Amino acid sequence: MSELADQILKEVIELVDPERAQHSQGFFKTGRGEYGEGDVFLGIRVPRLRALAKKFKHATTQDALDLLHSKYHEVRLLALFLLVNQYQHADATGKKQIYKHYLSNIDQINNWDLVDSSAAQIVGAYLFDKDTSPLDNLARSESLWERRVAIIASYHFIRQYEFQTTLKLAEILLHDKEDLIHKAVGWMLREVGNRSRPTEEAFLSNHYSTMPRTMLRYAIEKFPEKLRQAYLKGEL
Repeated sequence: MSELADQILKEVIELVDPERAQHSQGFFKTGRGEYGEGDVFLGIRVPRLRALAKKFKHATTQDALDLLHSKYHEVRLLALFLLVNQYQHADATGKKQIYKHYLSNIDQINNWDLVDSSAAQIVGAYLFDKDTSPLDNLARSESLWERRVAIIASYHFIRQYEFQTTLKLAEILLHDKEDLIHKAVGWMLREVGNRSRPTEEAFLSNHYSTMPRTMLRYAIEKFPEKLRQAYLKGEL
């Protein structure tokens, strides 16, 4: 670990809150057989981590990658905040390198908040004007987190009013067995609908009767109550 990464780690450790850490262990499902099994928390609030990311904005990509391999969840989250900031300020070559580093170390991005804080900002942003087959590959991965990276990365596309990538990934993930994927797909469909209700409804007309209930509930959360109930009751 670099000298600066070690300094950052020491500052993070000083913020440990055992009571909050215990709560986080439960909230992020770290028990045996749960999706976050074995993850270790320090109990540090996200605003404190963002403040540290701002303080150490001069950190290098290697510093961030060193931190990304920490056993501590919050240190990995801080590392991703650093990488996102570096990506946003990098030139084309730097962006490509950060994107490649992200995928090379994707096994360290192993909980939903880690994915949601970085996938759109790095993976989605990089692939927006390029071949999106890497997203298809991630969506078909055996790894829950890689599949979530795929669909959350498409949030960048949605923000640019490009919806087809999200819809294609949603079809790939439509019958995924994991609740966290149901929620993520439903969320992205809702974001599509926030910008183009007809586009979302066209997708739902083909799939709402067979998609997981959680996915549907997330997708139609902002619909008028009467329409929402019609979807839930299968009356359309």
